[in-house]
Amino acid sequence: MTQPALSLPKSKIAQGHLSALIAITVWGTTFVAIKGLLGGFTPTEIWFFRSGIAYLALLALQPRLIKVSSLREELLFFAAGVCGVTLFALLQNTALVYTLASNVGVLLAVAPFFTALISHYLLKDEDLPPRFFLGITLAIIGVILLTFNGKFILKINPLGDLLAILAALAWAVYSVLIKKIGARNYPPVMTTRRVVFYGWVALFPILPWLDFRIGLERFAELPVVLNFLFLGVGASGLCFVAWNFAVSALGAVKTSVYVYLTPVVSVAASAVVLHEPVTLLALVGIGLILLGLYLSERKNEKALKEISRDA
Repeated sequence: MTQPALSLPKSKIAQGHLSALIAITVWGTTFVAIKGLLGGFTPTEIWFFRSGIAYLALLALQPRLIKVSSLREELLFFAAGVCGVTLFALLQNTALVYTLASNVGVLLAVAPFFTALISHYLLKDEDLPPRFFLGITLAIIGVILLTFNGKFILKINPLGDLLAILAALAWAVYSVLIKKIGARNYPPVMTTRRVVFYGWVALFPILPWLDFRIGLERFAELPVVLNFLFLGVGASGLCFVAWNFAVSALGAVKTSVYVYLTPVVSVAASAVVLHEPVTLLALVGIGLILLGLYLSERKNEKALKEISRDA
């Protein structure tokens, strides 16, 4: 059971805020690292090596294994791995081939909308009041403005935006599955490691039909090694630990607020590192997306508090 943040020492609350901020900052800049690797690696290869490094890092962090109670529970882990790891990574990385890193980062922020819709219509545990539909309308307008901005600067293909949205949908399904897995109260590191493992294993049968080769000689370059360590150990491994600590210290509601910093970090990082243009139209689109996400999230505050108490 998650301990309420108000009953914790102020030092741990501060550490929780810092942990959430670090995780979001790292996740927001992964788009830049992935974009930097795409010259020598395919999206499939990036995911293959990144997930393998992440699994080994999490295994070293907590080598104990989860003992599941049934085949159905094992299938939940497998489905979560396929949706949140394999599909999400492949769609996201492929989207980066066709569109700007900043666009991908912002479009993936629509995932909470899809999560709410799936939870409402499939799990029947989320209400969708008028505020939610106002929020999603504003976000859609923001996405349109952002996409239009991309076409205006002639550095975007609509296919990339579509793939990014599909990645957000895959993450939404993953979030619902993780919500069900979370009810089993397994340690977060062990849960994450098992999900990553199944996502990695699910990729093996389709490798012959994908653009993939081992090509270990490419790791002779230090920038390549550093990028993969950043993505594997940092973004896919330790950041999940930091995020889970933040949830335990602050609660799910306060921690979730940091999610909305992801597009901001992504746009800033891509502008500074990749020199991708950020126009006034793009800023308006980003603002509408963030406002829409905020409005839709507010209606879930009571439900999220209940989930936090039961977690």
